[in-house]
Amino acid sequence: MFFRRERPKVPTFQERLAAIKARGFTVTQRSDGGVRIQRDPCAVDIRERDGGVEWQGTAGIVTGDAIASLVDGGYQKFFRASGGRKLPATAEQLVDLHNFEEDLREALGLKALYNEALGTVSTFYQYDRVQDRDRGVPKRAWE
Repeated sequence: MFFRRERPKVPTFQERLAAIKARGFTVTQRSDGGVRIQRDPCAVDIRERDGGVEWQGTAGIVTGDAIASLVDGGYQKFFRASGGRKLPATAEQLVDLHNFEEDLREALGLKALYNEALGTVSTFYQYDRVQDRDRGVPKRAWE
């Protein structure tokens, strides 16, 4: 006799969107076929892919029609908007962004990774001392 475990039911994309709406998120259809999920100043664009959810970019703060990504400058965190404009990140914005991502992952039924659960994860890390390090020998300060 073999015992089989029942496979958990995987929710459809529409069921996931309904769960997101029930948790207080605003869901907006985009012209490119994606969906923008927003709560307070935070937002992320997602899309259905093979019955699952694919994030289009990263979560960030809404500036105009775009989403500004979090950048860690080593000494301070910034939100980089389209066009390269940098906005300093406040502690309140970082807490809002962390809570937004955590609640959204839970509502979508996605796995929570350990490093993401600890705090806000930046999209880019641009420390001034390691700038251009991937382009061979960096220019020294005395050169």
